[in-house]
Amino acid sequence: MKKLGITILLFAIILQAFSQELSADNKDNNSQAKDTIVKDTISNDETTKVVIGNDLITVEESNKSFDFRVKDRGLSILESLEGPKLKFKKYSEVNDWEKEDPEEDDSDVSWQSDDSEKNISSERRHFKGHWAGIELGLNNYLTDDKSDVMPDDIDYMTLHSSKSSNFNLNFTQLSLGLTRHIGFVTGLGLTWNNYRFDGDNNIIKGANGIIENLPADSGTYFKKSKLATLYLDLPFLFEVQIPVSHNHLNIAVGPIAAAKISSHNKIVFQNDKKVKSHGDFSLNMLRYGATARIGYENLQIYSTYYMTPLFKDGKGPGGYDLYPFEIGLAFTFFD
Repeated sequence: MKKLGITILLFAIILQAFSQELSADNKDNNSQAKDTIVKDTISNDETTKVVIGNDLITVEESNKSFDFRVKDRGLSILESLEGPKLKFKKYSEVNDWEKEDPEEDDSDVSWQSDDSEKNISSERRHFKGHWAGIELGLNNYLTDDKSDVMPDDIDYMTLHSSKSSNFNLNFTQLSLGLTRHIGFVTGLGLTWNNYRFDGDNNIIKGANGIIENLPADSGTYFKKSKLATLYLDLPFLFEVQIPVSHNHLNIAVGPIAAAKISSHNKIVFQNDKKVKSHGDFSLNMLRYGATARIGYENLQIYSTYYMTPLFKDGKGPGGYDLYPFEIGLAFTFFD
């Protein structure tokens, strides 16, 4: 709160602005001018009140506000968590400090402003991230040396890349703005991964839970063969939006965690007979990784890489760890 010295300085500045009015009053009321008094009262709640003249100028300072009054017009400076705020007031003849002028604009005037003349809290509320929406892309996995070419002894894990699809439904989001165009985004989503095998083979959970090859019987051919998974995703993204004309480029990056909901393998034979088998296939129940996306307005390109292997430690095919990744296009609901 303002110190008393600053208070007196403020008196001097305001008094100069009202000098003509005071001079006129003094000419008409010489007897009252001679009786001008100054009172300084300090109460128990650390409130300081200064009265100059016959209630001509009144200043009151407390730990919550600073009030300055000249006749029936005044200014109140209020302390708040968002910084000092101004409120203009008109007072009644009975010295009612609580009565506000209905003709005056009593909206708070913040000392904190930006180019759009909105306070920081309003700017934060207007931040909308880009997560909730639908995503469609491709998925695959890499070996320890970051190669998508499988070693010869697990060649049966090779995927048909163009048909290994990924579909995401991000159904809710929460935007936590730092400014109008910068903030954090989180939410929930569902990820469907289809790992389409390239060959007449599939996988089974063998002895000790180790993943093994499930080849086609002699003379039998697979029309389709895949491993499918469903995960619940939880991201935490840092997003920056760059204004371009009346629209925005948006860039977001951050960690993402996921929990497995279900998994199954599926085989479609040449005669269109289908066989589906549900199981855990030694897949990791929890996984985490990093995701990044860049886009224009509601359309983005996304990419996610998981640092958790697809299969549990020591249970992967041939003892290898395979690390999933996704890449595709996203259309978000919010902008």
